[in-house]
Amino acid sequence: MLQLRDLPTQEVLQRFAQRYPAADVTAIASFLMLLRVATDLSVALDACLSKHDLLQGRWWVLILLMREADLTSTPSVLAEKLGVTRATMTGLLDGLEQGGLVKRVLVPEDRRSVKICLTEAGQAKLDAVMPDYYTRLRLCMQGLSAPQRNDLQVILGVIDHGMSAWDFNQ
Repeated sequence: MLQLRDLPTQEVLQRFAQRYPAADVTAIASFLMLLRVATDLSVALDACLSKHDLLQGRWWVLILLMREADLTSTPSVLAEKLGVTRATMTGLLDGLEQGGLVKRVLVPEDRRSVKICLTEAGQAKLDAVMPDYYTRLRLCMQGLSAPQRNDLQVILGVIDHGMSAWDFNQ
């Protein structure tokens, strides 16, 4: 993953705007800062999870299973919720199963179907990771008051709504 460490100055952005009239300097600066912070957060999350011998994709699968009342789901539902292909999900599940963190269980009504279950070892892994994760998350966000955090969620929701601008199928 590329990381833009050197954000452009206002002067540089103004030069770009002179050359490209569609350029909105404040939108560019905000976008680049958001992109950089998102990348930094992802890298920090990777570092935190690696201390617990996990990768983000596998961790998210464990989280998704833990969210279920019966701690089970299907590979296709997990893939959809995680936004990955079924092939990618198969690879994630293979690694988790090899580590004993999940198990595949055949569905008696349809022997072609499989459910994925969070194992006790998988729950224990989450129990080891989550306090560290939540502590780091709290420290990361401590500079924002509760109302500012709510405002941030609203702002990010507005940005998310504008993501259709990046849909090249329209």
